[in-house]
Amino acid sequence: MALVAFDFDGTLSDSEMLVLLGEKYGVAEEIGDITARAMRGELSYAESLYERAAMLDGLSDDVAQAAFDEVELRTGAADLIGALNDAGHTTAILTGGFDRGVEAALAKEGVEVDEIVANRLLVEDGALTGEADGPLIEGTKDDALEALCEREGVDLADAWAIGDGANDLPMLKVAGHAVGFVPKDAVRPHCDVVVSRMDRLAMVFAEAGVLPGRE
Repeated sequence: MALVAFDFDGTLSDSEMLVLLGEKYGVAEEIGDITARAMRGELSYAESLYERAAMLDGLSDDVAQAAFDEVELRTGAADLIGALNDAGHTTAILTGGFDRGVEAALAKEGVEVDEIVANRLLVEDGALTGEADGPLIEGTKDDALEALCEREGVDLADAWAIGDGANDLPMLKVAGHAVGFVPKDAVRPHCDVVVSRMDRLAMVFAEAGVLPGRE
């Protein structure tokens, strides 16, 4: 069986959690500019995340939850995850985004994954503190993928990594199968295959024997 690790923002979802949060606080444009720089590899993901989280200092947690509830999966993503689960594969989401947004999007579609590795925005007295923590701020997705493979007894050669941005490069480089989902220019050369839709990704899995072929 395979282990399939998805990025979230920009891959499983075209929602950008920090931008949605920023829209609630009037700082979406500034957050979007920093996000774009990070995805192009112009500054470290940790630096970009701390800077963007700081812009949300004081945002009501209720308002933040309303933003997380707006996060949605791409068309076909829930069906693909469900098919991978039904086929007996281990599914995971490795994201520099936030657990609450991922969980809200999955719940909306009634689908689950085996593992979510994500970050958190800290809350105190009912409001965001402007701080963030989690395993994928200073940590990298290659370490997270390797740890998951070891725990599940899956060889890295049988692991699939699907992502789009610079912070996905570590897992794309170590996985046996690297898929770019509309990848940034710096990411594309490190991808074995590039797709732009979930149905095309399903076809890639079918062609590789990960999912049953279609009639």
